[in-house]
Amino acid sequence: MTIAIGSDHNGVALKEALLQGVLKGLDVRDFGVFSSESVDYPDVAFAVARAVASGEYERGILICGTGIGMAIAANKVKGIRAAPCSDVYSAKMSRRDNDANVLCLGGRVVGPGLAAEIVTVWLNEPFAGGRHARRLEKIRTQEESCHDE
Repeated sequence: MTIAIGSDHNGVALKEALLQGVLKGLDVRDFGVFSSESVDYPDVAFAVARAVASGEYERGILICGTGIGMAIAANKVKGIRAAPCSDVYSAKMSRRDNDANVLCLGGRVVGPGLAAEIVTVWLNEPFAGGRHARRLEKIRTQEESCHDE
């Protein structure tokens, strides 16, 4: 599995912990940022989301202060289903029921241990399909109609 990861200044420390821990040895590209100097999170969110939406990467992980801003921005990219998760159950369900392709974490919300658990579950949980696929198709149809206007 190929993974695109990125953070704003509030997520750098957690991103580094994940890269040195649970993501070590996996096929991961770091889209930045690399310091705690203030940046605009949408720039990183769009870069990672576009890389996932294009198919260049299978999944994306974005980290800001809460995970919410990154999720809002990433979800503006057609084909992205970004889920902000701060617990293991939400991460599991975001994959199983919603086929989330971008995980958003909050560097001020979850610590490295919990984040590692969340990422592990999220990377390994398969999409259940079935009735959930029908629901995602409705979302895709709406997304197409919005982009056609």
